[in-house]
Amino acid sequence: MGFIFSKSMNENMKNQQEFMLMNARLQLERQLTMQNEMRERQMAMQIAWSREFLKYFGTFFGIAAISLTAGAIKRKRPAFLFPLVPLSFVLTYQYDLGYGTLLQRMKGEAENILETEKSTLQLPKGMITFESLERSRREHSKFFIDK
Repeated sequence: MGFIFSKSMNENMKNQQEFMLMNARLQLERQLTMQNEMRERQMAMQIAWSREFLKYFGTFFGIAAISLTAGAIKRKRPAFLFPLVPLSFVLTYQYDLGYGTLLQRMKGEAENILETEKSTLQLPKGMITFESLERSRREHSKFFIDK
């Protein structure tokens, strides 16, 4: 009788462990999906911000280019056109970020760094461990009672 009861308990325990493992995997998948969704939304907001900034900066650049060109012609001083050089770099960068391939190039460079330059990504003193967190928490905690 005890053997049958013990066998049933072992089966229930095994089923419970399998359920917990499946549940943990499902929870991890949901967390990864949520993190990816948040990352995609943040990237979309960054691209949208860049495109919106480009509209305003493009308008500013156009007005500045017309005004500086008119001033250079009117006063016969080509030095008035020099501010257009750095402004054109900013305009080109913003256009490339909003509508060009800058993000794809950045992604490719990031993948290259992850593959070939792993050592530059390592944290000082290595990965954070549970033991190091506990040691730090104990040092900073006023309420910790060590038994």
